[in-house]
Amino acid sequence: MPVQRLNHAVLYVRDVERSVAFYREALGFEPVMEMPGAAFLQAAGSSNDHDLGLFQIGAQAGPSPAGRTAVGLYHLAWEVDTLDELERVAAKLSELGALVGASDHATTKALYAHDPDGLEFEVSWLVPADMIDDELLSARTRVLPLDLAAAKERFGAHTRGGVGVSIPV
Repeated sequence: MPVQRLNHAVLYVRDVERSVAFYREALGFEPVMEMPGAAFLQAAGSSNDHDLGLFQIGAQAGPSPAGRTAVGLYHLAWEVDTLDELERVAAKLSELGALVGASDHATTKALYAHDPDGLEFEVSWLVPADMIDDELLSARTRVLPLDLAAAKERFGAHTRGGVGVSIPV
């Protein structure tokens, strides 16, 4: 049987309490288990045991060289249900000074941000399968700046994203 989906991610961080506070405020994650130097968080809409594990390695830890001088993970991506929710997350990430980019990948509308340790993550909304046409498919080779107002006008502010793509019909 093939792999079905990513169950959780684990990050090494400098200060676990600071990271828990960030992911709680920025994305609504809640701790489901904590111990000295570690925490396990669950996303609000998740039924996973946990979605994110955090392990503290201390303030002396240097930045990740991944992508510059070493191979490694580029970013994690979490999905939201609606474009209104993506807009709310964009505002919260901006308020926290964490938002570093926003892109339109045609079938995916994406925000990019850095956590307190500089680790990049993405928050995205996926166009539902029944709204994907040839124009969108051919546009996936280009990355454009994200225009949330235009996306909401075209797809609807409350349209559930990912249906038929990442969410079974």
